[in-house]
Amino acid sequence: MPKIIFDPEKLPVEALGGEAALDAERLTPDWLRQRFASPADWQPEPPGESWAERTVMTPASVLLPLVQREGGLTMLLTVRTAHLSAHAGQISFPGGRAESYDASAIDTALRESEEEIGLQRRHVDVIGTLPDYITGTGFRVTPVVGLIAPPFELAADANEVAEIFEVPLQFLMDGMNHQRLSLELPEGAGQRSFYAMPYDRFFIWGATAGMLRNLFHFLRA
Repeated sequence: MPKIIFDPEKLPVEALGGEAALDAERLTPDWLRQRFASPADWQPEPPGESWAERTVMTPASVLLPLVQREGGLTMLLTVRTAHLSAHAGQISFPGGRAESYDASAIDTALRESEEEIGLQRRHVDVIGTLPDYITGTGFRVTPVVGLIAPPFELAADANEVAEIFEVPLQFLMDGMNHQRLSLELPEGAGQRSFYAMPYDRFFIWGATAGMLRNLFHFLRA
């Protein structure tokens, strides 16, 4: 299927996730560590982003960096530069495709975070992973969740990252902030549905919002 260009911010909101916000106790480092150590029974969001079946997927990993701020945990995110071949200009987690020399999916996420935003792996306390997420661009992404304790320094790779910012985890873990959007594909190819979580001037959507949605399900189970 040819690449489809559209502006997700101009699509109407079809529905909201609508689930209640997570209790504050579930948004603490100790509770998160316990949940990843002993997961509850849960189901990931049904896949809805893929545009077509692909026989070959590119393995990749991203880091979901939870920063331990005085006011509560925040999620560190990036704005990708506009010239990239995949997901250009979108909000994303630091990460990228796996390389043959990576020891594991976790190693990929830590290496890519060092390269993209200068986050040294010694600052990252990896507490677990979420199920792989399939993107419409052909990546099989392993989300790696890590706690980050300040102080730490960041240095964005100007070729890949236009901006680095943080969003309160409390905002992201509230189903009332999860918008459901849909796009009609051309030539009768059906419909593509995905989530968006607009925050301030940042429009979080697509794969990033999908992985956040799975984190939400994982923590609320």
